[in-house]
Amino acid sequence: MSRIKEILERNPIISAVKDEKGVEEVIASESELVFILTSNLFNIKSMVEKLKEAGKIVFVHADLVDGLSYSTYALEYLVKNTDLDGIISTKHSVIKNAKKMKVMVIQRFFLLDSLSFENTLKYAKENNPHAVEVLPGLMPKIIRRLAKELRVPVIAGGLIGDKEDIMNALRAGAQGVSTTQKKLWNV
Repeated sequence: MSRIKEILERNPIISAVKDEKGVEEVIASESELVFILTSNLFNIKSMVEKLKEAGKIVFVHADLVDGLSYSTYALEYLVKNTDLDGIISTKHSVIKNAKKMKVMVIQRFFLLDSLSFENTLKYAKENNPHAVEVLPGLMPKIIRRLAKELRVPVIAGGLIGDKEDIMNALRAGAQGVSTTQKKLWNV
């Protein structure tokens, strides 16, 4: 069983933070897994350090670290200069390079239509990330189809607004739900 799958079985709620204030707030939550969605070259190291000191498992959205490009060097910088546990990315090259660096990866997909659904299946199978995150997370039928097709955990994210949204995603087959809604971090 993959490490991400084990984590999600213990606690399927993923706290997603966008700034240093969010980091401070999530430290007090029951969330085990934290996504840093936005950061910059100057604060990413301290954000990861604070979360790790609080015993959190930290994934950094590598595409959204302001000041870094999508290069292999940028990814190497993150891996070597922070204590992150994994990365999130929509970029196929970032996913492949992170796997070469032995970093856990979550590939994020935006599902807009049937073509994007087919591409999600294709690239998830091709890149073999440790998990996929699909946005928006309010699509039970689509989540169910993906969960049946893929052999990695499916995480629902985006537009999750209440406990009902979380429960619907989990019932549909998502193994985790990411949300920036602080009121849901301890559901």
